[in-house]
Amino acid sequence: MIKVDTLINLLKKNKTNFFTGVPDSVLKELSTYLKNDKKHIIATNEGSAVSIGIGYYLATKKIPCVYLQNSGLSNAINPLISISSKQVYSIPLLLMVGWRGSPNNPDEPQHLAKGKITPSLLKLLKIDYCVLRKEKDFAKLKTIIKKANLKKTTVACLIEKGTLRTKKIKKKIFNKKFIYRSEFIKFFLNLIPKNSKIVSTTGYTSRELMEIRRKMKSQNGKDFYMVGGMGHASSVAMGYALHSKKKVFCLDGDGSILMHLGALRTAGYLKNDNFKHILLNNNSHESVGGQTTTARDIDFRKLSKSIGYKHYFKINNKNKIKLKINEFIKTRGTSLLEVKINNGTLNKLSRPKNLINIKERFMVNK
Repeated sequence: MIKVDTLINLLKKNKTNFFTGVPDSVLKELSTYLKNDKKHIIATNEGSAVSIGIGYYLATKKIPCVYLQNSGLSNAINPLISISSKQVYSIPLLLMVGWRGSPNNPDEPQHLAKGKITPSLLKLLKIDYCVLRKEKDFAKLKTIIKKANLKKTTVACLIEKGTLRTKKIKKKIFNKKFIYRSEFIKFFLNLIPKNSKIVSTTGYTSRELMEIRRKMKSQNGKDFYMVGGMGHASSVAMGYALHSKKKVFCLDGDGSILMHLGALRTAGYLKNDNFKHILLNNNSHESVGGQTTTARDIDFRKLSKSIGYKHYFKINNKNKIKLKINEFIKTRGTSLLEVKINNGTLNKLSRPKNLINIKERFMVNK
């Protein structure tokens, strides 16, 4: 086990005192600890985090720490190869990577797939790395930071689940004036057409949808759970909607929408009548520690209208919720429903299993 404050102090002693990244369950102790640090920026996606780090180095000549889950390495590859690599601008970065699916650590299928190839991927990218498991591994970390400085190159450290620990932090008391995600999903499942399709974003949204459907024994709609691919739920839903006459609902989150915001413009431009986009907005990366997404300050009405969505609806309490959902369902044209929700989820949520079966059920056109 490694104390987060000890790790951060080590980095700062080695002149790495700027942090940016995307919140991750493995590294949640790190991003939570840094929450009020003025030299910490939460990025919308991993490529952006790497790019922010590049800009920081260009301004200061100091190495930034860019944190991310290993699944997010795919988002980061473009700037890592085409900007910071030794063959291009030779910009030193320290990547702190949450290693989901590491060997001998049971995990979900999508994490096992990425976990297995993570070391090979870093080698392919010519990124030297170490694995941090205990504080005695700090010697390895110091060595690769020294290499980054001397050779002006990107280096990384892999951190497995359960490695970091910190003092218990008081849970933030969130505004309870909105409804809960689970409450909305119950209304939603009761009201949607029986033959509709649902694509739900990764995290608590897919898990609650699956759990509530099971408990309600609901037969309305068929679900495709995005167990990975954060930020891509709307594109998957749009790709389906373009080739189907059924109503296609995307259950999205604020962190997910912001990660690949350009996908909204594609949906708005295509103006598909059967594409129905639902934003469950709690201004939070809830499933990985509750860090803010900054979505609270966005006027999604103006945004959606400006990029081509035909209709916008908003729900922030139970008042007339059935009426608003029904109006949303009946609209023709690309539509966005923003639902302001509280943080908080159902207890003992299971995870989607038998993913091939889930895919096959979703693809049955009945």
